[in-house]
Amino acid sequence: MAKEKELDVLDSSYLHLLSAFLAMEPPNVVISFARDCGGDSITETVQNFIWRHCISKADVKWQGPYLKRFLKKLIVEIESSGCVVLDELYEQYAFYMTSLRGDDAAKENSRVLKIISFLFPDESSGILSCSKSRKLEVKLQCSLNMLEGDTGCSIWPSSLFLSEFILSFPDIFSNKCCFEVGSGVGLVGICLAHVKASKVILSDGNLSTLANMKLNLELNHLRTGTQLLDHHRNCNTVQCVSLPWESASEDELRYFTPDIILGADVVYDPTFLPHLVRVLVVLLRCENSVSEEVDAVSEFDASQCKVMSNATQNAEFSGDPIPSVKGRVAYIASVVRNVDTLRYFLSLAKQSNLIVTDLTEKVKPFNFLPYIKSYQQSGIKMFRIS
Repeated sequence: MAKEKELDVLDSSYLHLLSAFLAMEPPNVVISFARDCGGDSITETVQNFIWRHCISKADVKWQGPYLKRFLKKLIVEIESSGCVVLDELYEQYAFYMTSLRGDDAAKENSRVLKIISFLFPDESSGILSCSKSRKLEVKLQCSLNMLEGDTGCSIWPSSLFLSEFILSFPDIFSNKCCFEVGSGVGLVGICLAHVKASKVILSDGNLSTLANMKLNLELNHLRTGTQLLDHHRNCNTVQCVSLPWESASEDELRYFTPDIILGADVVYDPTFLPHLVRVLVVLLRCENSVSEEVDAVSEFDASQCKVMSNATQNAEFSGDPIPSVKGRVAYIASVVRNVDTLRYFLSLAKQSNLIVTDLTEKVKPFNFLPYIKSYQQSGIKMFRIS
């Protein structure tokens, strides 16, 4: 048996395979990376890697139905190519066939745990590395059911883009008070804490989404509660607030006074756009000082994932440098699903005397997520609003 690769010297194919599995990418995507690892064949070495670092370490509670589907497709792929399937893979699939029988339908509609790995290049070579100090792993409890009112607990493409933007240009957000509208699963907020924003305020109008977001903060070593932690010199605080756009008062919005406002995939429902624009106008123009009271305080565990400022600063970013702008600013990333909806948003912003700059062609974040095939940076529009 060929010697198994160690995690700290993985080449990009193995790294993509592992990352895609942890993110619960479609089984066909993970299997395509497995073929890349074995030179277009899922060899015994590749199977051993999948068993040791993917299957045997998986949590059946969160990934059971996914593991069952993945193993079924993997075994069929190996058998059809004439290779021998490891006994461990057969045995594990048989176990899932019996233990998960009848539970699949229920589990398909429940929450799952995905791990999104932002892969940083090695500072000297520019090659992706699997070293824990060279990647940021974000654990997210989310829903696979994007319909039926559970959209706030799903991972959307624009939140991935905005997260890559934050990690690519950390100096924009470092030591700044950042406020996100429609925070969903909390991915953007976790990345803001990672680049050491001075304060991170996450908001959502759905209470169940807000509760799930707080769970995700805890999963990523962000401690939530009512105890103030200001005596910790190096802690970042995350404030989670319930903020329905249609009912948020001007006084309530003026309370926050952020330096930077962010939003991912918030321009989608025309009925909510007048309320969103009103919220942006107040947040961009408010001048009151920020109160120190918080609803949820979180201490970022810097020992778990260190800011990769050197790696991102040394990376080559295409496009023009981001021009500076005075005063508060908002960054809105969005997939354009309906052109008329986008035009309506831009029209409302213009009526409210907001300056909207399209940064799509000027801002090209580093590709930290090359293994997520369903996500393409080119499909995201990026706007700066001031």
